[in-house]
Amino acid sequence: MAQGLPRTRFNTARLVRVLADLAVADAADSKQSFADRLGQWLGFNDALALFSALNPGPVAGGEPQSASSAAAAGSAVQAYARMRTALAESIVADGVFRPGKARIELPTPLANMSLEEAADFAPYHRYYLAHQRDMNASIGPLRATVRATLAQRSAELKRLAALDAVMDQALAARERALLATVPGLLAKRFEQLFAAHQAALAETQAADDTQRWMQPGGWLAVFCRDMQAVLLAELELRLQPVAGLVEALEHESAAPRP
Repeated sequence: MAQGLPRTRFNTARLVRVLADLAVADAADSKQSFADRLGQWLGFNDALALFSALNPGPVAGGEPQSASSAAAAGSAVQAYARMRTALAESIVADGVFRPGKARIELPTPLANMSLEEAADFAPYHRYYLAHQRDMNASIGPLRATVRATLAQRSAELKRLAALDAVMDQALAARERALLATVPGLLAKRFEQLFAAHQAALAETQAADDTQRWMQPGGWLAVFCRDMQAVLLAELELRLQPVAGLVEALEHESAAPRP
């Protein structure tokens, strides 16, 4: 397992806390209840679909004791574990802090860059977006696969799969919009650190050297570590729905049969 990504806990919002710690987002708790906020996010059709998922009437279950159903459940759990590890490893193995081949390599200033070019946030924006695309492409299909597996296990898990499908459809656009703001928040952190770096140089009247920015303690090295922490927190957030489905599947699989 790649370091830095703990097992998901559903009563926390790690991404919000990390951004708040970087002083680029407000972590104040909302005074609205979850139900009130959910009501604002759902449209009329979404609300009807949610009502139907929560009140389905008698639901026929799958074949929880069949060998094929059990194999599919085990396969889904393993696929989740592999994907979770691979995505976290892709963030941590950046080719810079951890030398070696990286799927998405962390950008660093080149020796021939001007100060203005080296202090451009654009490469880091593209880097973050690449990881977001990677997460989106991997997590969405797996979530649908795990849902399909749940629907074949039991009546209770079939209801949970139906509920997750409704929530996925209803909240997907809002999730995309909110996560699209994260790179902009990181741009604020980038600017804060660079401004502090420039102020320190002005105070000591020292010459700047872009090649020292990524050395231990350098302002850009600090930023890149911060960005890595935000990426891991976003990954944890994106994985929460799938982790919940997998946990339900594991619990049902471990339950004694009558």
